[in-house]
Amino acid sequence: MRVTTGRVLDEYLVVAAAAGDRRAFEDLARRWHRKLEAHAWRLTGDREAARDAAQAGWVEIARGIGGLRDERAFPAWAYRIVSRRCARLIADRQQDRALSRDLAAQPEPVPETSDGTADVRRLHAAIRELPSAQRAAIALFHFEDLTIAEVAVALDAPAGTIKTRLMHARRTLRAVLEGEDDA
Repeated sequence: MRVTTGRVLDEYLVVAAAAGDRRAFEDLARRWHRKLEAHAWRLTGDREAARDAAQAGWVEIARGIGGLRDERAFPAWAYRIVSRRCARLIADRQQDRALSRDLAAQPEPVPETSDGTADVRRLHAAIRELPSAQRAAIALFHFEDLTIAEVAVALDAPAGTIKTRLMHARRTLRAVLEGEDDA
């Protein structure tokens, strides 16, 4: 796993927030809110539900950050909290099938690393068509740079399941992109 300045800063902010530093918690929330909301959107396909899940997630994060034993676990822990909030929202609304249809019509936020090329747009369009479990695994692993173990914690699934989801997603994306290239 690569250690970046961003990760080191996040770890510092987690430690400071866990110790009761309100400003550190606010800085942590500023750095992570957009990522958690985007993750919630990938799972729900509904911007309003994503905002609600992320907001509720922050309440739970604020309550539990003092008990977080390893500051390096924050990303996976926070994603897992939001994943569970999304699961509750989806179960409450009984819209699993409707969410899949609505998701295809909603644009996904473009990661900061996007250079706007046609290939990148095609890739993101193909990712939007993946089942939500595969889409979430791909996004956390490739866009958020989490390890397989961290993705497993974030999505509350065994590491083997995450590897399988990634394998199927990559196979589907390859087929879609190669098929488009041949057309």
